[in-house]
Amino acid sequence: MTTHHCTFMVEIWSGVAQGKFPKRARRHVLEWHDLHRNELLEDWEFCRARSEPKSMEPLE
Repeated sequence: MTTHHCTFMVEIWSGVAQGKFPKRARRHVLEWHDLHRNELLEDWEFCRARSEPKSMEPLE
């Protein structure tokens, strides 16, 4: 089994992605970001307030 390590970051507000990630996986991550953007922003505020973020549904 081959293990791959990737560094990939998606800016919550803009959706701008940086880093290397397989194209298909990148597309799925960006789709998930689009679906959960408001939840991500809400969780970011929870984290800034040192509160536990809520869980989110995975991409199906």
